[in-house]
This record gives sequence, C-alpha cells and structure tokens, in this order.
Amino acid sequence: MPSVKQVQITFDCAEPERVARFWCEVLGYVAPSPPEGFSSWADFNLTLPPESRGSWFACSDPTGVGPWLYFQRVPEGKVAKNRVHIDVRAGVGLAGAERLAALKAESARLVALGAVETQVLVSDDQNESCINMQDVEGNEFCLD
Repeated sequence: MPSVKQVQITFDCAEPERVARFWCEVLGYVAPSPPEGFSSWADFNLTLPPESRGSWFACSDPTGVGPWLYFQRVPEGKVAKNRVHIDVRAGVGLAGAERLAALKAESARLVALGAVETQVLVSDDQNESCINMQDVEGNEFCLD
C-alpha cells in the first residue's frame, strides 16, 4: 500500500493573505514569491477579475518538512468550533512550571500578532499544561 508523502492543510477564511501571514509568523513559515513577471502579490492580484482578487494565499515550511498551508476565501463566516485544529508544539520536552512558562511566553508573542488566548489548562495527574487560543479569524489552535 502506498504511503502519503505530503499533506496540505486548508483554511477557509475571509482574508486569506492576512491569516496566512499570521501563520507564517507563528510557525516560521514563508509566503511564496509572486508569480514570475510580478514584483508583488498585489500587482498580480490587479490582473485578476475583481471577484478573484485575494481569493487565496499560501505559505510553506522553508525547510520543506512541515505541511503546506493553503488559505481560501469563503463567503460564510466561522460559526462553530473547528473539527480539526493545529497544535503548536511550544513546550516539547518540558514539564510542570517550566513548560507552563514556555507556553505563556509563546502565548504572549502570538497575542501581540493578533491571536487570542481563550483558556489555560494547567497540568494535572494525567495531562501536561496547554493553552487554547484563536488565530486572527477565530480558528482554534493549541499551544502544547
């Protein structure tokens, strides 16, 4: 049986470039260069019909290891909790107070980028600490 070699994660959103650039900052990803012959994505978008301008954006892991992220404009807004979310692994190898401090520091950095911290879950007998957050359009994700 063949194995999957690559994964793309797609976000439905209102402002694809804004959400993509937020995730570039969160993950250290990069936006693709504009198409050949264009100095910027804004210049490229001006060549499209008005309804297609800014309808998508993408970003990728510069090392080629992480999944491609694709952001597409949709007419409807977010109305319910995500069925799938991204876990940003900011506390790998840490435990207890040291882990929580690292997660809180990363949360502060992301809040400055426009994220919202929604819940801090402190470690207990079964689970380590994590922080529930939302991106710039309200998509849930976790710092863990």
